Amino acid sequence: MADGESSKANLPLPPPFLEVTCRSSGKKTRYAAGTKSSFAVNLINRKLDLGSPLALHIEAVKEGEEPVNFGPDAVLVDYGTGWKLQTVTEVDYAGVTKGEGIPAQIESSGGTHPTKRVSKPGISSLYIAKILLAFILMFMLGAILTIALENLPRLILFINSSM
Repeated sequence: MADGESSKANLPLPPPFLEVTCRSSGKKTRYAAGTKSSFAVNLINRKLDLGSPLALHIEAVKEGEEPVNFGPDAVLVDYGTGWKLQTVTEVDYAGVTKGEGIPAQIESSGGTHPTKRVSKPGISSLYIAKILLAFILMFMLGAILTIALENLPRLILFINSSM
């Protein structure tokens, strides 16, 4: 029985914290075991310099293995030797052509409901043309309504005289 207890005492204990490497800044941040992924991503994004790509989520990577992605409500865990926790940034999705941007989960200031944010491309000439067309149509509709209201008394007199 004493041998069983001594073998348990010799096992190396995992550290009481987890290190996450930010790929944007290269800095390592430490989090307590049991920290939610969304909290860690929020803190990492707050510490980034202006212009640095934001972290979207955290993943565990190991050479020769498929990465393990942590969702916003997942608890950060250490998978053992060789596994490293790192952020996935907007730049990692630069080649993706599925949509206008990649939605990023960012913790709201209240900390209770995550909000989605979409990275936006620059303003295109098509966007400006659509706005100009909308203004032209608004002014044309206004002009038509103005002419109709100016001629309304004549129309009423015409209808009354024909009856």
